[in-house]
Order: sequence, then C-alpha cells, then structure tokens
Amino acid sequence: MTALDPHDTDTHSHIVRLSELSSERELRIGVAESLTSGMLADTIGAGEGASGWFAGGIVAYFTDVKERVLGLTPGTDPCSAACAEQLAAGARTLFDVDLAVSTTGVGGPEPQGGHPAGTVYLGWATADDVGHRRLALVGDPEEVLAATVDAAISLLAFHAEGLRPAGPRRGREDLGEDPRTT
Repeated sequence: MTALDPHDTDTHSHIVRLSELSSERELRIGVAESLTSGMLADTIGAGEGASGWFAGGIVAYFTDVKERVLGLTPGTDPCSAACAEQLAAGARTLFDVDLAVSTTGVGGPEPQGGHPAGTVYLGWATADDVGHRRLALVGDPEEVLAATVDAAISLLAFHAEGLRPAGPRRGREDLGEDPRTT
C-alpha cells in the first residue's frame, strides 16, 4: 500500500483548513481508525502545527479491542453507523478532545460481512453531538482508503467550523496549568 500524499490538492486543502481552525479555536482533535489503519492519523499529524492540536489516534482492528478500549457495544456490526458513532465517542473520551472522528467499513477488494467493498462509515463526536456519514466508494482498496482519509479530514474541518474549546482538560488542572496557556 502506498502512503497517502498529504499534498494532494483536496487532502491538502482540507488539512490546511483543519489546522487553521484547530489552532485559531484552540481545539483538540482525535481519531479512531479501523478501516484506515493509521493513514488518517499519519496524514493529520503532517498538518501545520499538529503538535498543538492533534491529541492522537488509535488503530483498533479487532472487535474486542474496539469494545474494551473504545466502548463499542458487543454485537455491534463493525461496518455500521452505530459502530462509527461509538468509536468516535470512545476516541473523544479516550483523548479528551473537542472533536473526534472514526473510520470503519470494507476497503475491499471483496465484500465482507454482507457489505459490499467500498462501504464506509465515518463517525464524529463532540460534546453536544454524535453522528455519522455513510460513503459508497468505488475503486481498489488503496483508492477507497485514500478517499476515506480525505472525507474524514473534510468532515473534521466541517465540524470544527462550529466548535469552541471545551475548557480545561483533565490532568492539566491537576498540574495547576491552564491548557490554553501552555
């Protein structure tokens, strides 16, 4: 698999916008990945000033890991809106962020679990909202993953438009620090 080019026109413009919004609004961003297996975190981490706003990402392929670490309800279809939303909510809690996004689905080339190749769910979670977006992508697995990463970054930028930071973070106040000044 080739790495996603963070300078691809669409991906680059989305990551620039996400970086600007996150920096200006002092937002913290996190991700949970199954389908994209780290590609999303890698691309976001290459964004301008990411060390100031990208809290991190987790790759959880096994369902039991999704359940234990991210709070996925046992029995949830791993290629579903419910899974995407729960993974995003779990990442938001795990990383103590303002906005989290998740990727799950079937990259292909074959169908899996009754879902056609290219069936993708992106989840998002903020303090006030949890939701999902379903994608039906066409292409080989590399193309599906690249399109998923681009769509996830676009979704992050879209939701970051309406956010303000949640305030002091857990752990930082224990140190007597205001996270917006350190």
